[in-house]
Amino acid sequence: MNQQKRQAIFDRLAETIPEPTTELDYSTSFELLIAVVLSAQATDKGVNKATAKLFPVANTPQAILALGLDRLKNYVKTIGLYNAKAANIITLCGQLLDKHHGQVPETREELEALAGVGRKTANVILNTAFGQHTIAVDTHIFRVSNRTKIAPGKNVLEVERKLDKWVPKSHKKDAHHLLILHGRYTCVARKPKCGQCVIADLCEYDNKMI
Repeated sequence: MNQQKRQAIFDRLAETIPEPTTELDYSTSFELLIAVVLSAQATDKGVNKATAKLFPVANTPQAILALGLDRLKNYVKTIGLYNAKAANIITLCGQLLDKHHGQVPETREELEALAGVGRKTANVILNTAFGQHTIAVDTHIFRVSNRTKIAPGKNVLEVERKLDKWVPKSHKKDAHHLLILHGRYTCVARKPKCGQCVIADLCEYDNKMI
């Protein structure tokens, strides 16, 4: 795939999805961080149900630490892997207070040093909370990048590096959410909706379902 075609693909996605953003509910960078940590192997809808009850009670590192591990678990027990996630969140809150004055750091290195935060979560925070041009490769982005041939790769890091290199500069900030939303609602895993897809004629998928 050449750059002219990639530019056209992102132009169309941006026109179709004029306000691309996360579907996680949050109002501060800390709330977003907690929501993203909870969202690993879970749906945004499931996370939003839990945080709708948690955040009115505790939405700062101090408040979550005051809540304690057992009470925190009670708020997030509907989410997969909640025991490990709750433990990481407690540790993470302590780290934020000890090392960052309770604020969410704005560098990848500092974010990845937090409990429960890997490269993908760090990229989400950098992009969504701080407007940096990072692309977190989740299952949707990995699938869309390989299926369309925008940025094919054998693993998430390879796909991320190719997207970082090849996504047009004009779409770098929003590429993360454009690809996620396209993968979540159109280029779905089992039966992609090729007949409804705005980039079907540009996509290089070999088995289009039209």
